[in-house]
Formats: sequence, structure tokens, C-alpha cells
Amino acid sequence: GEGYCKISSQRWYLLFLEGPLLNGLYWNTWYTENSTSSYRNSSHIYYENLLLGVAQIRQLKVRNNTCSVYPSFRAFMRECYGQYSYNHEDRESFGFKNDTAWHYYTSATLAPWHWGLIGLYSTGGFMFILSKSKGQSLQMVTFLKEHSWITRGTRVVFIDFSMYNANVNLFCIVRLTMEFPATGGIIPSWQFHSVKLLRYVTYYDYFLASCEVIFCLFIFTFLIQEFIKLRKLKGDYFRDAWNWLDMLLLLLSLFAIAFNIYRTIEVSSLMENLLSNSDSYPDFYFLGFWQTRYNNMISVNVFFAWIKIFKYISFNKTMTQLSSTLSRCAKDIIGFAIMFFIIFFAYAQLGYLVFGSQVDEFSTFQNCIFTQFRIVLGDFNFADIEHANRILGPIYFITFVFFVFFVLLNMFLAIINDTYSEVKADFSVIPNLCCFIDTLQNKRRDALLLSVKESKIALQSPIMDSHISQNYLSWDNVAPILIGRCL
Repeated sequence: GEGYCKISSQRWYLLFLEGPLLNGLYWNTWYTENSTSSYRNSSHIYYENLLLGVAQIRQLKVRNNTCSVYPSFRAFMRECYGQYSYNHEDRESFGFKNDTAWHYYTSATLAPWHWGLIGLYSTGGFMFILSKSKGQSLQMVTFLKEHSWITRGTRVVFIDFSMYNANVNLFCIVRLTMEFPATGGIIPSWQFHSVKLLRYVTYYDYFLASCEVIFCLFIFTFLIQEFIKLRKLKGDYFRDAWNWLDMLLLLLSLFAIAFNIYRTIEVSSLMENLLSNSDSYPDFYFLGFWQTRYNNMISVNVFFAWIKIFKYISFNKTMTQLSSTLSRCAKDIIGFAIMFFIIFFAYAQLGYLVFGSQVDEFSTFQNCIFTQFRIVLGDFNFADIEHANRILGPIYFITFVFFVFFVLLNMFLAIINDTYSEVKADFSVIPNLCCFIDTLQNKRRDALLLSVKESKIALQSPIMDSHISQNYLSWDNVAPILIGRCL
């Protein structure tokens, strides 16, 4: 809550471990102080969320003398702990050698490295697992506090636990992170992954499973078709941008199918281990992380599937004008983009060097880039940069808005408008036969109706029949020409 976000020192953090953390993890009584009925002494957070197993606390440390001290200050600084990096990581046992919390362990899971606010952290570390009992867990935390488990070399502490809510059939994988920067203090952050790992429970879930089977069959059919198309076209296959989009859709779909199968098997294995040993820490974090990546992959796949619709509506006159405009002005836009980003990055570098040490929005070069896009959209606090530098702040802001917003963006719109006017003028020369799809359908329908009508007369007029067939064939010869003119 608000107290967690305000933690800024080791003392406050240890108080958080002994108080709010344990009180939040162990819900063994109702608000009336009556004991809750639980299976295997399990905790139900907020009375509805089952705590799976127990929580795990893990830290990563750096070695002493991992930074360089200026010679004049070496007499005052006998210890130096630098920023975290994998090469500077301290893996030597310390403290009580017979206790697991004081030994370094490597991770055996597929969990990725944690990307924190100020560093990228590996999956190993010094870790200890809490007990099913709140009293025993408090004793463990107090023991580690009294014997300085957190040292000057500590750079990050993770608190990991998982919950399951049967009411909505969702898992919540929680990671509370405390980063200890080399500058001192603590920076708190957190991650909550609410994911559905048990996929098939209700009848609707089984209906979705049948849809997934149909999707798999469609993907494999699509894969065979693309393979046959590749064999026929060979090198020409890769010259069409739509074929590249098809390959991307197939690749993402195959990854999604493979992960869906792996996720189902892995969740079953984790649940079996948890039921056999409820006092252990079940590592659902890597599943929650990859489930989130899976959802992102599906989102991108659906996005490109919608984009593919343009392939089938490009024969429309409006869509043809739009695609022709973009393709014709592509070279001009590329040339303009080079000039635009030269100026844009120049302002980003200026903002980073002038305001980077005082304004959070300019603290990194990447933040400067996004901040300047926000300036273009009008979402920016001018008072911050004015307070940081009363002279360069207003100059930076006014000149950036003038050159980028009023000049460069209007040049970009002018390029597109000018090209669109040319394309529209070219299309006005072409007859309305460019809308050939409707005409093609009408002609074929008329020819079909005439042929049916004449067949009822029992071919009494062979001359009329030959005339109809000639009209039908002549339209087939004209249609490709019209298509070429429209494209």
C-alpha cells in the first residue's frame, strides 16, 4: 500500500517484513477474531485468495572493492560496493554456514532475469522460505534481522508468492522488489501477474478448447498452403510484402500453440508438487511472466491479422487511392524522416544534458525522446524545465515547439496532401470503371441469367447464344486491363 511505496531505508524495510508483510500473508482469523477453517493450515488472503505454499525472500549482493575510489579518498573509504552487475555478484557464503539462507543458490527454473528500475538482476541469490506458521516466520525474519542478513553489499531483495482465487479461476503471481542503489536508500517496485493458468474448467472453457482445436487445424492448413506457394514461386515469393506478413502470422501462431501445450503440462506438474508438499515455495513466477508474454504475442498476432484485411479490400477505389498515395510519397517521407529525426535527436540530447540531473522526464536519453513526443501532443509540464534552468528551459521549449511542431510536422502533412492531390487527379482521368468489382459481378450475373433463359428455349437461337458467350468472354479479357489501370 502507501506505506510500502514510502519505504526508503533498511530500517523501514525490516519493519515492513516483520509487520505489514506477515500480517498480509497470514489471514488465519475473521474480523470477529474467530479462526478460519483452512486446509493444511493454509492462508486465505482477504478471505478469498488461497496462498499457494509459502513465500520466498531472495537477495542479490555485490562484492567489496567492485568500484574505484579516487586516491585522495582511499584513506577514508576502506569499503566500496559498486552497482549491481552479474560479474560483480557476490556468491560466497556468509554468516551462519549451516543455514540455507546464508548460502548462494542458482536458479533451476526458466524464469528470466528481473528488469528492475535501476538494474537487471539474475535469477539466483541468497534465499530463504517462510513457514506455514506466522509465528515461525516472524522468528525467522527476526533472526535474519539480528544477524545482518541484509548487508552493505545487498543490491536487491525479492519477495515472491502466489495466490489462487477459485471464485474467478485466476492466479495472482506477486513479486515485491526492493532495490538498494549504490547511492544509498531503497527504491520499491512491484509486479502483479493475474493470469488464467487452469484453462479448462467450465463448459465455456471446453467450448473455447474446441475453438482452439479448429484454430490449430486452420493454422496447419494455412502452413501447407504457404509451403506449396513457396515451392511454386520460389524466390518470387519473398518479393511480396503480404507473404512476409503471412509468414509472421504463421510463426506467431505456431509459438502460441507450442506455449499453450507447454503451459498446460507445466501447470499440472506444479500443482502435483504443491499438493504433495504444501510447505514449499511453488515457482509460478516464470509461468506468469511467460503467460504475459504469450498474451502480448497473441495481441500482436491479432493486430497483424486485422492489417491483413487491407489485402482483400485494396480493390476498392478509396483504398486504392490511399495505398497509391503512401507508396508514391514513400521516398519523400523517408528523406523527410531523416531530417526530422536529426533535429529531434539533437533536441533530445540537449534536453538530456541540460535537464537530466534535475527533471525526471529527462533523466535518461530514452525518457527525453518520449518526453518530446509528449510535448508535441501537449502533455508536458513546462514549469519543471523552467525551474531547472530559467534561461535554457524556455529557449529549449519555444524553439522545439516552433521547429518541430509548427514547421516539420506541417511539412510532413504537406508531402502527404500534395501526393494525395496528384493521385486523386490521376484517378479522375480514369473512368468510373475503376470500381470494376461491382461491374464485373453485374456483367457475370447478367450473362448467367441470359444463358439460363436461352437454355429454356432449347437453343432456338444459336446466334444469340454465341453473342452472349462472346460478351461474357470479352468481359473476361477487359477485366484484367481495368484492374491494371486501377492499380
